[in-house]
This record gives sequence, C-alpha cells and structure tokens, in this order.
Amino acid sequence: MVPFAGYEMPVHYPTGIIAEHLNVRTQAGLFDVSHMGQIRITGEKTPEWLETLLPTDIVGLKEGAQRYSFLTTETGGILDDLMVYRLRDEYCLVVNAANKDTDVAFLEENAIPGIEITLNEDRALLALQGPQAATALESIAPGAAKLGFMQAAEIKVADRPCFVTRSGYTGEDGFEISIDRISVSELASLLLTLEGVTPIGLGARDTLRLEAGLCLHGNDIGPDTTPIEAGLQWAIPACRRSGGERAGGFPGAERILSEIEQGASRVRVGIRPDGKAPVRAHAPLLTPDGVHVGEVTSGGFGPSLSAPIAMAYVPASLSEAGGTLEAQVRNKTLSVTVCGLPFVPHRYHRKP
Repeated sequence: MVPFAGYEMPVHYPTGIIAEHLNVRTQAGLFDVSHMGQIRITGEKTPEWLETLLPTDIVGLKEGAQRYSFLTTETGGILDDLMVYRLRDEYCLVVNAANKDTDVAFLEENAIPGIEITLNEDRALLALQGPQAATALESIAPGAAKLGFMQAAEIKVADRPCFVTRSGYTGEDGFEISIDRISVSELASLLLTLEGVTPIGLGARDTLRLEAGLCLHGNDIGPDTTPIEAGLQWAIPACRRSGGERAGGFPGAERILSEIEQGASRVRVGIRPDGKAPVRAHAPLLTPDGVHVGEVTSGGFGPSLSAPIAMAYVPASLSEAGGTLEAQVRNKTLSVTVCGLPFVPHRYHRKP
C-alpha cells in the first residue's frame, strides 16, 4: 500500500504486478478507482457552457454517450484530461484524483447562472477490464454487454442501481461502474468471485496504460503540453476546429487550432530501448552526436512484450518511426528507437 493523491492505494496484490497485468490482457481484472473525481453538472445551458471550457462536442452529445476530453489553459495546455458522459439531462465528468478539487474550483469560477456543479463524494468507482469483462459483468448485470464502446447507461448490477460506461484505461474491453459508497465493498467482493476476475493494483494499471499508449496526467500531459503535442487531436471534433460550426471558444483555442493545421514543434512518441534495461521518466534523450532533444515522460517494463517501453516528447523532425536516439540512464548511455503508439493494439468493443 502506498499514498496516492491523498488515498492509500495498493501497488499490487500477492500474485504481483506481472501476473495481474497478464490476467487483464487474457481474462479480467478489477480496479478500485474510487479516488477518481465524479463531478455532476446540471442546468439548462450545461452543453453550451461546457463547450466554453472543453474542446469537444457537448451540444451534440446524445443521452447514453461518452467522450474523452480535457480542460485547457489560456495558453493551450492541459489542466486535466477526463471522461464526460450524459445520462438524461445530467452530465458527469470523471476527472483525475489529484486534480478533482482544482477542477471543481475551475468549473465554479467559470460557471454561469443556472449551472449546478457537484463533486459526488458519496459515489465510488470500479473498473472491470479485460476480454472476459463483458461475460463476467453480464452474469450479474443483464444488459451490460449490449453497451458499445464509449456508451453509458443506468444498469442494475447485482440489483444495485449503477451508472455503467464501456470504457477504461487499459486498452482492453471493459467497464467502469459508478455505485454508492455504501454498496461498493460488497459489489467488489462479488465481482471477484466471478470466473477469471482478479484484483489489480496501481503497478499493473500503469504498465497496462503505458503499453496502450495512454497518457498519465502529470507525467505525459499537463499545463505545459498541448493536446496536439500529445497526439490527442483526435479528441477535438470537426465542429470545434477552424471552419466548424462552433469553432474555438475554449481556453487556448488559438494555439490549439493553429497546431492542428500547422503541426506542433514537438510531439509525443513511443520509445523502444535496445536490450532489457528500462528507461524511466525524466531520462534525457540525446541525438547520436550528443544534442539534448527531449525527455522520457513514462517508462518501464511491458509485460505483454517482455521488453522495456517508454514515451517521450521529441522535436517533430525526429518523430519518424525507426529513428535512433540515446537515453541517459544513471550516467550510462543506452540506444533507443523511436516507434509509433500504442505498443499493444487496443481491443475496445466495437458494435458491428
């Protein structure tokens, strides 16, 4: 157990990080992610107002739909990345634990009359991830398996009312289950009795998301990185881009929209170190002739690949897959190769 964003969190359970990681890739794993912030927003003008803060399509967000987005700064940086889904005329933002109080303050500071913002501290959050997640959840939550990727619904899970989304942070098919805190322990215990489901800690959560090429706020993205530098322009739809029907209007729009059209000067890439030694966050990256060109933001061992992997920001001119750089690790120089992301293909559930 370790302190994490004000909580005591498990790094791993008795089987260890590698076994937990591989169980999610082959069967199913249960994560307690109740430390995440769940922010409920209501009010007649909620969609239009949220679009002044998020560079996504909230006006067109249908009931039961979910999107990935971010709160941006006036200079185009990422204050926080988040999920937003709509059930009825309520909108729920699922935000990072370390940022939830700051996010609520930011939303309240920018609120307009008629908007109500509530941090749902009475709700917990479980994530069930892996190729057997749908079968396991359907056995106690009829209808869950009918959800498509990035869809949300109110579903009874073991006869308890829950908000369920088909999404996650592993690159695998899976679900996130929002439930009242009073019932979460009992539900978690029940889920762990289902075939193939094992408990998963922070260690495997990190290796899974790294293999999937997913960003960790505070490491790979933050107020000093734009969505375009991070390769997240796919999350900004056409209607919010230059020429779109509701173009711009969010903090940092001028820089972000310019980078979409002209490209960013630096970009996030995958890094494959030669050999077995891992290259971890903050390791400097150099050209073969010794010029500093970037820094690793996340790095470690990829259990699915039995090899070290990392992500970093490098100049756009050096971002082509196959290029070679050098990483400084404890006063040693290791050769690394630039590669595309993700390291392991995503296997999200897509409806036919």
